[in-house]
Amino acid sequence: MKVLMAIAAITVPATARAEVVSSNDHGFEVRHVVPVVIPQAAAFDAFTQIGRWWSADHTYSGDAANLSLSLTPGGCFCEKLPGGGGVEHLRVTHVAPGERLVLTGALGPLLYEAVTGVMDVKVERSAGGARLTLTYRAAGFANGEAAKLAPSVDQMIGDQLARYRKFAATMPRTR
Repeated sequence: MKVLMAIAAITVPATARAEVVSSNDHGFEVRHVVPVVIPQAAAFDAFTQIGRWWSADHTYSGDAANLSLSLTPGGCFCEKLPGGGGVEHLRVTHVAPGERLVLTGALGPLLYEAVTGVMDVKVERSAGGARLTLTYRAAGFANGEAAKLAPSVDQMIGDQLARYRKFAATMPRTR
């Protein structure tokens, strides 16, 4: 029986975990852990193809194909808008290809508050594939209502990462 349970643990990835780690009037931290059944390098590569898995519902343009991510320090997680405009969602501050990506900035409606954030994305090897851990910490004024925003941000990130996990499952498993 123990052998069967061990085999199941290796071949069937655990479900994603999410939590609001902490929150107060001026900041919050959310964390999501997503197992995928592809190698670490492929999991990282899948994450960087953000325009292929991010929901159009969480864009300003209504089209996720307008999203891009430049993997260089100072690079941009940006969105092109019709008529030549654009939005900088986050700025790339650290890249360790295949392992870690750190971005700074304010996601979504936080853009209009006196808030900044750090999104730390780590991809690690795990049994049966890889594990992506995304932590987003945001702090600032936020009209003193950051704690109220935390559950919505947590849910939005969770929804995006469910889409990422589905997209990652389509990636080649030989990397």
